[in-house]
Amino acid sequence: MTSTLKRLLALLAVFSLVIAACGSDSGDDSADGESTEDNTADDSDSSGADDSDTVELTQGGTLDEVLARGKVNCGVSGQAVAFSQTQADGSITGLDADFCRAVAAAVFGDAEAVELKPLSATDRFTAVQTGEVDVLMRNTTWTQSRDTEVGMDFGPTTYYDGQQMMARESDGFSADSGFADLEGSIVCTNAGTTTEKNISEGAAAAGVEITLNTSDDWDAVVQTFIDGACDVLTTDGSGLVGRKATQQPDGENWVIFPAQPISKEPLGPTYGQNDSQWADIINWTVYATIIADEKGVTSANVDDMLANGDDEVKRLLGGADDELQSGMGLSGDAFYQVIKQMGNYDEIFARHLNEVGIKREGSANARWNEGGLIYAPPAR
Repeated sequence: MTSTLKRLLALLAVFSLVIAACGSDSGDDSADGESTEDNTADDSDSSGADDSDTVELTQGGTLDEVLARGKVNCGVSGQAVAFSQTQADGSITGLDADFCRAVAAAVFGDAEAVELKPLSATDRFTAVQTGEVDVLMRNTTWTQSRDTEVGMDFGPTTYYDGQQMMARESDGFSADSGFADLEGSIVCTNAGTTTEKNISEGAAAAGVEITLNTSDDWDAVVQTFIDGACDVLTTDGSGLVGRKATQQPDGENWVIFPAQPISKEPLGPTYGQNDSQWADIINWTVYATIIADEKGVTSANVDDMLANGDDEVKRLLGGADDELQSGMGLSGDAFYQVIKQMGNYDEIFARHLNEVGIKREGSANARWNEGGLIYAPPAR
């Protein structure tokens, strides 16, 4: 009984020390204390932060692995026009690809310290689960089952999309068409996606008979539509706009319908569960581009804003004593590097999506204070 009492008193003493340490924190709730290794955060560029006022953090496994490897492994599609499209020289361009590079800029200060790994729709989740990729930036829809049963976590939405359909005007389709017009149609789409399930459920609810033609290879799916082997192509609206802009044959008019998408498709980064430090790094890399956009910080003026921006901007860019990046295991200037090398959210968006006719104005992807849903928590 005496030894048991002693153990209880010892545990109580340790608990009291933990409470005391937490009570001395400055009030920031973003600190990660759930990782498994007792390595202190890298303070090689802490921009003057007072270590006596910060809680010593442990690092999660993913960051340690990435740092040891010297690059971020980032899964992409490689076939998504304006999001991650493989070019003739083997490079991959697009919004998703640039967010991969943004993570590399945050972790290493070098946007090119990344390997982009093209993955099929069926391979992408296994690649996350097995650690083949550290993060997935592959136009992947956030759903309840994927967030729970599949065993992945999701970061901030980088593009709000919705499923639509595309068909030839010469086949009798128009922008006013809908499910009722699909009777007897052959519909092509990606296998193993929410898109396949949505079109099947929607047709059944409308009481129309369709034939699905699916493949893991999205380029092959589109080619099947071009060849006339299917009547209708369906995927996220942005994907249809991109293909229409780049592959519509001369003399044809492809129409996208209905005007109101048939589903919600929030797209964003996906990563393994239960590593809150790595999750914070991915999430706040995205948030940093959004805050920079809100504050007017661009790749062109980031140096001036580092010196002359408001308190939140200076903190975010690592130019203030109370910067928070060092406490995440990053250099204090991590998000400065992101904006300097990759630009803010609007720059990344415009660089790729404006080129195929996708605009932010009037869409869910506009800034929150302009009627859209693009919004970030404060950097404080």
